[in-house]
Amino acid sequence: MAVRLDPLPQIYFEDVSVGDELPGFSYPLDWTEMVKQVSGSQDFYAVHHDPPFAQSGGHRTVFYNTGWTRAQLYRLLADFAGPEGWVRRLHFEMRRMNMPDDVITVSGTVVAKEQTDDGNAVEIDLSIANDREGVATPAHGTVLLPSRE
Repeated sequence: MAVRLDPLPQIYFEDVSVGDELPGFSYPLDWTEMVKQVSGSQDFYAVHHDPPFAQSGGHRTVFYNTGWTRAQLYRLLADFAGPEGWVRRLHFEMRRMNMPDDVITVSGTVVAKEQTDDGNAVEIDLSIANDREGVATPAHGTVLLPSRE
């Protein structure tokens, strides 16, 4: 997975329309990334690193944890909001598991926008889908964007 080093562009409230697709991302999950994720998050529950243990619970194999899932969704929202934007809210449901050897795609669509007392709110439906089962994690988020005015 490539690391982005260039500054993120700033999107403004006036530039966003309902129906806009966020620039999502996709990449393969592998066992090396799983090991790094488990050790980095300090989530040593066996379902995230011990395939026989995960299988005893009815899973095909180990799966990525809640922190990893949250991070993928926040990455999409934060990249969209840009350096002057703010992620205000995120809600997600882990309905299916993302596992090593899956290819995931994180995507989002603007579903509403409104100027409020708190700022310029943009509502976004998001998801993490994998090539094995489709949408694994539906989500909804709100970002606050700066105005050109």
